[in-house]
Formats: sequence, C-alpha cells, structure tokens
Amino acid sequence: MLTQVIPISHPEALPRALDILQSGVLVAFPTDTVYGVAASAFSEAAIELIFAAKTREAAKAIAVLVGGLEGLAQLTPQLPAPARLLAARFWPGALTLVVPKKPGLPANLSIYPTVGVRMPNHPFALELLRRAGTLATSSANRSGGANASLPSEVLEQLDGRIHLLVDGGACPGGVPSTVVDCTQVPPAILRQGAISAQDIQSALHEETSQE
Repeated sequence: MLTQVIPISHPEALPRALDILQSGVLVAFPTDTVYGVAASAFSEAAIELIFAAKTREAAKAIAVLVGGLEGLAQLTPQLPAPARLLAARFWPGALTLVVPKKPGLPANLSIYPTVGVRMPNHPFALELLRRAGTLATSSANRSGGANASLPSEVLEQLDGRIHLLVDGGACPGGVPSTVVDCTQVPPAILRQGAISAQDIQSALHEETSQE
C-alpha cells in the first residue's frame, strides 16, 4: 500500500480525508498534541486496521475524538460530574477523559466498560470531526514507538500502513494528552501529559469548594 501525503493547505485535503474515512480505512492528521491515526469509531473492521497498523495489543483501548459535546451521547450513557467539569474547563484541549462506555460500541474499541474521549484544539481536526463524525484515534506511531509530532516521524513508522497522511507540519503541542479516569472516586490521572496534575486537581478542588 502506498501512503498518500497531502498538505493541510491543499483544497482537497479535507475532502480527501473524508473520502478515505468513509471508505473504511485510515487517515493520519495533526492535532493540538501529536499526530493521530483515525478511523470510524463505529466500524469494528476499521478500528481493527488501527491495531494492525500500529501492531497494538488488543488489551489497549483506542480513544475517541469528538468535534463537539453532542458527540458524547453516542459514546457514554452518562457523563460523570467530574468529567463534565473538566471538559468545560479544558476542552477543546489536551485532556482525555475516561468515562463509562455506552453499550453497543464496537468491542475492539475498548475491552473495558470504559472509553476515553477527547475534543482536540486544532482547526483541521475539529472540522474533520464535525464532518466525518466521531473518530477512533490513536497516536500515529508504532506501538511502543516515539510519538510523532512531525509528518516525517509519522512516515518513519507508518508509511505503507496507512492510506493518507495530512501534512500539517509540526504539531503545536508535541506532548500527548493527559488522561484522567472519571469513573473513579476521586478521579485518577492515568497518564501525565500536556495538562499538569496540578491544573487538574485545582479544577476539581475549585468545584468541590463551591458546592
């Protein structure tokens, strides 16, 4: 398979990415953190391609990107109060929230009763999500490899394994999102990323002190 590369400024970048996603295969594109590789969040076959491209273990869940809060209704039966608070404070942005998983989602999206969700703060990513819908998205690297913040780093690891790379230059963040499990009481930081633990704890503490 030949990986097509198209500049983000090209007028066909967004239409081409939409066509690829609608055909059930993979697109890599920049976000506010690192490059992500994505497929429809509601196609088990498409999600399986992410695992294959990354040589990722099935036990590792795939996070989901949304283009707006309305997308959460497809993913979780109920957004925990801490998740609502943190989304209001940090979205769009570099924060992944682990929330209860809605029944009926593809089994390979997450083998757990939870799913990770995020709204990226990147204009192309947001527009793609608004048009394509919710996307299962993982970092655009081989499992265990370095995160890719440059298009060349995506190709070093995934050339020939994905169908399209939207070249947006360097990602502005370069650091993965912070992951917070909002199904635990109190919420637990599972991965320290672009948003500090102090900022997360401060936001949660402010809400608690106001109750």
